[in-house]
Amino acid sequence: MSSGDRMHALVRRLYPLCRSITGDGVRETLAVVGEHLDLTVHEVPTGTQVLDWTVPQEWNIRDAYIARDGKRVVDFQALNLHVVGYSVPVNRTMPLSELRSHLHTLPEQPWLVPYRTSYYAPTWGFCLAQSTLDAMPDGDYEVVVDSTLADGSLTYAEHVVPGRVADEVIVSCHVCHPSLANDNLAGVAVAVELAKSLENPYYTYRFIFAPGTIGAITWLARNDATKVKHGIVLACAGDRGSLTYKQSRRGNAEIDRVLAHVLRDRPHEIREFSPYGYDERQYCSPGYDLGVGSLTRTPYAGYPEYHTSGDNPDFVTPESMVDTLTVCREAVDVLDRNRRYVNLSPYGEPQLGRRGLYESLGGRSDAQDAQLAMLWVLNLSDGDHDLLAIAERARLPFPAVAAAAGALAAAGLLKEG
Repeated sequence: MSSGDRMHALVRRLYPLCRSITGDGVRETLAVVGEHLDLTVHEVPTGTQVLDWTVPQEWNIRDAYIARDGKRVVDFQALNLHVVGYSVPVNRTMPLSELRSHLHTLPEQPWLVPYRTSYYAPTWGFCLAQSTLDAMPDGDYEVVVDSTLADGSLTYAEHVVPGRVADEVIVSCHVCHPSLANDNLAGVAVAVELAKSLENPYYTYRFIFAPGTIGAITWLARNDATKVKHGIVLACAGDRGSLTYKQSRRGNAEIDRVLAHVLRDRPHEIREFSPYGYDERQYCSPGYDLGVGSLTRTPYAGYPEYHTSGDNPDFVTPESMVDTLTVCREAVDVLDRNRRYVNLSPYGEPQLGRRGLYESLGGRSDAQDAQLAMLWVLNLSDGDHDLLAIAERARLPFPAVAAAAGALAAAGLLKEG
């Protein structure tokens, strides 16, 4: 099975699970991810103070429906988006005129079911297609939400790939949305495949699977963020749109430069940071100001299916997820190989021929780029320019510049500095 097929199969498997910011749906999701990665799962009790927030009560749901004459008109078992997330228990019969205030539709998209939540204000409600509501006659309806809201815990998980240094790169995915494939099961699937592909990296890579906002805040409250040198928030990774990178708060962090370099020959958009979006806004809050950007395809709210039943497994494609994964792998390669060097023979150009450096390139189709890369690396290795800066200035592929630096260091002409 190809990587694209594996990722799409994972999206399909996770799609039916009813996730929220807490509860068994998150645990079930992490259990499936745990079949692919070695996860450390954390449970943080209700009432725990996490920065300026408090871990809320845990929500779970068994069933919910609106029925008339014993027939379900709206059924949680058919689609978990039908229930407003965190709805409190209800078991009543009421007229449609009273029920309407608890119903959510998209009149401009009458065949789609919206996604709605109310995490911190106790209420209940149902989401349904406008076409379904239009077909409901006046009269009494049986309304049931079989849910619990009680002390429990918030659940998140981590997978760590040890590196040669303790400095960390985080890859963060939110796991709090119910049946929404692009937002964010595609991001989860790409993260899983990326984690599986890492072998003996330079940095330590930490993959975080946590509920949005409160999960990232909880992670930050419980961990030493000073170890985080770079990071990517992965979301909306499987739609057919081109890639979009949202910069970190700094705007010139190394991860920002790396993604700009990796994306430059692809259709893409680079957006400046704003404090609205996914969990990059937590990692980039001013007290932390981490070098963490966000990688998506079509950004949040940028496609008609966003937060609706239209965001189903058919909306995401294996090809799009492979493209996102490829960019992530290329970014990892640049991050892991990007160094600063000092030229140990800075007075005049060192004689490369007698060190066998020119001859070792003979016959290679990329020999000219390789030779030019050596000259650029020697000229700009002053401790201030990293290899990525050299590649950008020389307009050379980063792998050619990194290979040149490796050869020059092996010949004793460079040292890391």
